[in-house]
Amino acid sequence: MANLRSPRFQLLLVLQVLMLIQSKVLCYQYKVGDLDAWGIPTSTNPQVYTKWSKTHEFKMGDSLLFLYPPSQDSVVQVTAQAYTSCNLKDPILYMNNGNSLFNFTSLGNFYFTSGEPGRCQKNQKLHISFGNGSAYSPSYGPSALPDSAPSYPTVFGTIPAPPSSAPSQSFPVLMVAVIGFVVCSLLSGNL
Repeated sequence: MANLRSPRFQLLLVLQVLMLIQSKVLCYQYKVGDLDAWGIPTSTNPQVYTKWSKTHEFKMGDSLLFLYPPSQDSVVQVTAQAYTSCNLKDPILYMNNGNSLFNFTSLGNFYFTSGEPGRCQKNQKLHISFGNGSAYSPSYGPSALPDSAPSYPTVFGTIPAPPSSAPSQSFPVLMVAVIGFVVCSLLSGNL
């Protein structure tokens, strides 16, 4: 039988725990636009947010981070119609703390714009579409998904656990469990 206090056994146990932790980290936080701040696009790159959303693939549990001076700007989540017409009345979600985090808790289309009048017309807006493998601007074609998408009920909160039936996420956990069983059996001399 293996000595549970031996350095070799403890090292293997630590490695197994690290593999298990590594297999569960699947969510990412994206800084919107990869810019210094959420703001009005420059004249040299007026479609910066449209281009940015096309270069990222989002997953359930990922989040968007909007950085901006809270005294000068805000972020609102709106419907598709409000996004297209730059209508800021009755937003789905209003964030104004300068360090706003939006968590994806469902698949679909998500529309964001600045909460300051006039900035949406200057292309300070973002459309994220995921679950169908693409992110695009409404000018590139109609959407097959609903015009509005549910938002996270609060600005900050916990990231939801992934569905237990997702095979791509449960396989690493199963693999780590099997490897751990084999290592423990080898150390105890049962294999």
